[in-house]
Amino acid sequence: MNFEVLPAFDRWLAEIRDGEAKRRIATRLSRLRLGNPGDGRFLSDGVSELKIDYGPGYRIYYAKRGDILILLLGGGDKKSQSRDIARAVYDLKEWDHARKS
Repeated sequence: MNFEVLPAFDRWLAEIRDGEAKRRIATRLSRLRLGNPGDGRFLSDGVSELKIDYGPGYRIYYAKRGDILILLLGGGDKKSQSRDIARAVYDLKEWDHARKS
């Protein structure tokens, strides 16, 4: 599968200093690319969440568009979950709107 990564995700990932956390996130993204999202759930408005049971409880927010595109909307941890979900939903709506224009 192809990924389209939004800047919010790149910024979030760049801020993580824990090498093991980055390795686990990369592993989850590889599994997602192969069609195996693993531990996660659908949230709302087309946004799904991957859970990474490590450190502060990392989350990755994404949405599928069509059969091949996975849009990585952002990431966070359990502490910032509500705010991160709201931002992911907003970013997805903006992405959809930009594609329709």
